[in-house]
Amino acid sequence: MSNLSARTGRDHQRYDNNFRLVSGCIPYRLVKDEEEEDSTSVDFGNKLEVLMVSSPNRHDLVFPKGGWEDDETLLEAASREAMEEAGVKGILREDPLGVWEFRSKSSSMEADCCLAGGCKGYMFALEVKEELATWPEQENRERRWLNVKEALELCRYEWMQSALEEFLRVMAEEGSTKEDFLDISSISNRGGERQIDPQYCSVVN
Repeated sequence: MSNLSARTGRDHQRYDNNFRLVSGCIPYRLVKDEEEEDSTSVDFGNKLEVLMVSSPNRHDLVFPKGGWEDDETLLEAASREAMEEAGVKGILREDPLGVWEFRSKSSSMEADCCLAGGCKGYMFALEVKEELATWPEQENRERRWLNVKEALELCRYEWMQSALEEFLRVMAEEGSTKEDFLDISSISNRGGERQIDPQYCSVVN
């Protein structure tokens, strides 16, 4: 059992015009093949893997996300959710992949989105450097590494599919070679990385 605990409740939740503000990330890794060590190309469909987690009491697969609270930055919230829900730490990209508006699963479909269950989610890319053996929500969530094709097929929510597609576009633009893709910390033209609380993120520039 993890000695860290997940945050609960919404006493410190941030809102914007009645939208609940959410921060999350797409954890990823590049699976290296010994036969391709000298190759300069990246097979995004098979070699790039993303990590998804199951939803509590459901079989949905989602990316780690949760409420952005008033005592943390947006980036700290994203890295905290990755640790709490998926048990991973790594390099979090400072530039968000985008912002998506969506309705919470528990909201009433007849209610106005801005007043009941409306969320505004900021998603980031997280290069995983460490997988924890135990993590706060492991009793309620299973984590699963998937290739890009599998992840797109298993994404139940349209906004998460859109976030994944944007992630792939960014990775394709910035990782024209294997060396560039693996050493994202060397890329500075998109904002670089930012120091995050080491409790949640371990390797940063």
